[in-house]
Amino acid sequence: MVRISVLNDVLKSMYNAEKRGKRQVLVRPVSKVVIKFLQVMQKHGYINEFEFIDDHRAGKIVVELNGRINKCGVISPRYDLSHHDLENWVGRLLPSRLFGVIVLTTSSGIMDHEEARRKKVGGKVLGYFY
Repeated sequence: MVRISVLNDVLKSMYNAEKRGKRQVLVRPVSKVVIKFLQVMQKHGYINEFEFIDDHRAGKIVVELNGRINKCGVISPRYDLSHHDLENWVGRLLPSRLFGVIVLTTSSGIMDHEEARRKKVGGKVLGYFY
């Protein structure tokens, strides 16, 4: 079976483990995009720590959960987004303007929507969490 979206598989398994009340979850396979997405989640306090396990294949990550994830998901296809359209997407994806994060991939790297607004850069929408 071919995996369509590695990031979607990781976020779905984290969300399911969070709903079940687990404290940690093993996710695989891993890509650079997944690691950057998890770093953004960690920066905002939605997960505790994660450890990359190199098995000389696709790799694994053990993620320490802290019970703050209510919903997380991937936006597919990865829509283009200018920094003028950012407020429109925030209203469409997040439950409140003050709550939740949209993750973008830009020419300046993978970042949240607040940082993209400060830097005035656009990009493509990867996903969201709140």
